[in-house]
Amino acid sequence: MSKIANAFKDGKAFIPFITCGDPDLETTEASVRAMIDAGADLIELGIPFSDPTAEGEVIQAANMRALSAGLKVDDVFGMVKRLRKDTDIPMVFMTYANVVFSRDPEVFIKKCADVGIDGLVLPDVPYEEKDDFEAICNKNDMDLISFVAPTSEKRIATIAKEAKGFLYIVSSLGVTGTRTEIQTDLDSIVKLVRENTDTPCAIGFGISTPEQAAKMAGVSDGAIVGSAIIKLLAQYGKDAPAEIGRYVKSMKEAILSI
Repeated sequence: MSKIANAFKDGKAFIPFITCGDPDLETTEASVRAMIDAGADLIELGIPFSDPTAEGEVIQAANMRALSAGLKVDDVFGMVKRLRKDTDIPMVFMTYANVVFSRDPEVFIKKCADVGIDGLVLPDVPYEEKDDFEAICNKNDMDLISFVAPTSEKRIATIAKEAKGFLYIVSSLGVTGTRTEIQTDLDSIVKLVRENTDTPCAIGFGISTPEQAAKMAGVSDGAIVGSAIIKLLAQYGKDAPAEIGRYVKSMKEAILSI
């Protein structure tokens, strides 16, 4: 069984996202530890890229800050290796195909597995082009995470049937970022997903408040939050880990209350 399934074994999962290296890797590592202590079930680690097409302005800015500070992919691998000395929480990388290709997919994915990464999220790789990446992930006991979006329509059942780890359901059209209201008919999407797979599904994009997190977890198996956490990093800088820990605790408590 996928290690990522452990994130959902006790019920609804809270999955925070953080851009590695913003403002520096020490703050990222401290923030990850704070999120784990606060009850996060799975950590999504963003490897910065110069053209993060799925991201809104908040996470785009975080990518630029990290890259401008000189962050290297090997630095992120080193951080994960340190974290793995004392935590077995499921962790996945979120990055873009060019980052993987620049190091050779075989080399990159094997390194991910070697340091203890459990899955890979590549938002710019469409379902029809995933096979090459997925074959290498399978060989290294990692899960390539699939996306279902409101525009997936007739492909939802097909994508769900082949989903591994967890299925990432995109709540809204457009890029990442906080939203005051999510109006997509997510109930219908989740119903179709569950008719075609036992793989857990979690909803991301636009979630920022405990109320939204509880609502999305009520519909699915969990909630994914990124931009709201990155805003705390932008606001508090190196002092952000404590604020992030408090925020994650409030989100996890909201999910557990449903």
